[in-house]
Amino acid sequence: MTFPGFGEAVVDFYEGLEADNSKAYWTDNKAVYEEQVRAPMLALLADLESEFGSGKVFRPYRDVRFSADKTPYKVQCGATAGGRYVQVSADGLMVAGGYYRMTSAQVARYRAAVDDERHGPRLVTIVDALRAEGFTVNGEQLKSRPRGVDPDHPRLDLLRHKSLFASYRWPPSEELHTPALADRVATTWRRLDPLGAWLDEHVGVDLDDSPDRPGRRR
Repeated sequence: MTFPGFGEAVVDFYEGLEADNSKAYWTDNKAVYEEQVRAPMLALLADLESEFGSGKVFRPYRDVRFSADKTPYKVQCGATAGGRYVQVSADGLMVAGGYYRMTSAQVARYRAAVDDERHGPRLVTIVDALRAEGFTVNGEQLKSRPRGVDPDHPRLDLLRHKSLFASYRWPPSEELHTPALADRVATTWRRLDPLGAWLDEHVGVDLDDSPDRPGRRR
């Protein structure tokens, strides 16, 4: 299977879904989703599998059971491979890596490593380099410092994090519809691997942590 690029209608499809997130719109346009969004995403994952591992495309339906927002469909197509993440939407392409969510035990290990003078400065170097290259570094954070942490701690900003990931976005362009997009995704995943490797080494995965959920090693 060779990735051909996403279909020419992918941006229009998601712009339409944002305007009319209804079963009627989805039913009328499901063939566009299957042929121009999902099938190319599967082909992209297949092309990158030899380097990054097998991938998974997330289902297009939202889980609305515990959400105030009852719109039924996601306005992006997201996928993972080896814990890394990629998505296409009306906004174009987004590629990400890191830990999107962490359990309480993971957060404790993360903060211990950030506080450690052997390991914490290495994370600062990784994060600063990504930011300098235009990546956005995000993650759930405390509004104040963690309990017992010195307010003058040199890595206080990182210690406030309860999750940590970095992403890069590209607006819609002709490249979105070409095979060359696979190289862009692969290059970005490689650039994000130092962040993922640091988190894997010092935080790791809990036994109850599903490898398929977005962001475990994203």
